[in-house]
Amino acid sequence: MKALLVYPRYPETFWSFRHALKFLNKKATHPPLGLLTVASLLPSDWEIKLIDLNVKPLKTEMIEWADVILISAMSVQRDSAEEIITLSKKFNKKIIAGGPLFTAFWQDFVNKIDHLVLNEAEITLPLFFQDFEKGNLKRIYQTKEFVDMSKSPSPAYSLIDLSDYTSVCIQYSRGCPFNCEFCDVTSLFGHKVRTKTKDQILKELENLYKLGWRGSVFFVDDNFIGSKRKLKEEILPSLIEWQKTHNYPFYFYTQVSINLADDKELIDLMVKAGFNSVFIGIETPYQASLTEANKVQNMNRDLVKDIRKIQKSGLEVMGGFIVGFDSDPTNIFDLTIKFIKESRIVIAMVGLLNAPPGTRLYKRLEKEGRIRPVFKGNNTDFSTNIIPKMNYHTLIQGYKKIIEELYETKNYYKRIKTFLEDFHPRFKFKLDKNYFKIHYGYIFGLPKIFFKFGFIEKNRMKFWEILSYTLIKKPRAFLILLAHIVNGYHFRKIFDQAFKD
Repeated sequence: MKALLVYPRYPETFWSFRHALKFLNKKATHPPLGLLTVASLLPSDWEIKLIDLNVKPLKTEMIEWADVILISAMSVQRDSAEEIITLSKKFNKKIIAGGPLFTAFWQDFVNKIDHLVLNEAEITLPLFFQDFEKGNLKRIYQTKEFVDMSKSPSPAYSLIDLSDYTSVCIQYSRGCPFNCEFCDVTSLFGHKVRTKTKDQILKELENLYKLGWRGSVFFVDDNFIGSKRKLKEEILPSLIEWQKTHNYPFYFYTQVSINLADDKELIDLMVKAGFNSVFIGIETPYQASLTEANKVQNMNRDLVKDIRKIQKSGLEVMGGFIVGFDSDPTNIFDLTIKFIKESRIVIAMVGLLNAPPGTRLYKRLEKEGRIRPVFKGNNTDFSTNIIPKMNYHTLIQGYKKIIEELYETKNYYKRIKTFLEDFHPRFKFKLDKNYFKIHYGYIFGLPKIFFKFGFIEKNRMKFWEILSYTLIKKPRAFLILLAHIVNGYHFRKIFDQAFKD
């Protein structure tokens, strides 16, 4: 069998970084880890090719080559997934689909897809192949069980050209011990934190190293610190030793909960292992809205103090924020802006509250008759599938105010400077010839960055001011500064477009 694995294209979103990628001569931020894992679950005698539409287009000759098309997607990729399905059907190809989009909305696709292999593929894909061997395939394969992560295979990284990406992905755990009302992580992966073994993680890192990868590695866990004891006693010490042995070829970032601030030992181990940044779901500075969302880990604590503590330890904090909770007061927009400035968070993703299917929020609002039919999963437009209690016009105008205040060039540069004032990069990372071999485009990107922001942009003097400050006071943060500058440009571009639309 010839299997073509297709990853749909992302629209313009906060995390696509499409406008920033132009300066870095890269095509996408991350490879499709889910499909790379699925590839390792396919029969060894199958011929496999993978196409990431964020990197290159899907050509008809590739579809003609394949016996079967496999698609995995998230909700935000729905439009592109629909196009792939339509095109594949024109060539009468069998389609197998899975991943969060199809798991959440399988009813919408049951008459379009030949076989829906849902939930965790490590369980449902073997069930599919059992029936495949018997010649008795079903339309839908589902499970309520959760896989033992020690049985999850290493992703088939060799199927992609690593040089297309700014960062590669690895997964240590699934599941989250918390139960935030709006979050679909627990409905997809459960509350129990399931982890891979130390040997699995080291094997995947070794695979990436041998393939020539150097630089950024994203641990995609929804909450990397969900199982602290194992991290501190086994995983992080092993990462520290592996990095030391290999002369620090990688630096890591991941997603964590705010209670990381309570554990100095854990922070120190993460920094020593090579972590340089973490994404934390702050959601809101307003206590009543945190209570409404059941964001218990964020309640009754000084969130600004906790964030500053993590940053001063050598981990940059990226933050996620939501407006549109029922409990939000009309000044929530000013409160959010004030909080982000005080916490010195540079990358602040602010979005409207949505209710993903399967969440407790969705079920509650459905009973109240407050669910709209379309869920896009986008974090940069004005779409929401809920009917908010706040006046919709007030909500949208307030949302616009936050974005304009945060990403206006002068304000953004000022926030970078205040962040850098007491941030000291402590992770070890060694450049070698493999780094430049796989990221040679970064070198050619430097003149683009200096020309664009130093000579073309109207706030070019602010660029030279922040650049001079960094080179004199924080030379180790030079690359961090350039990353923030091009990221800020991306944010302004996508929000400008969203506001026009």
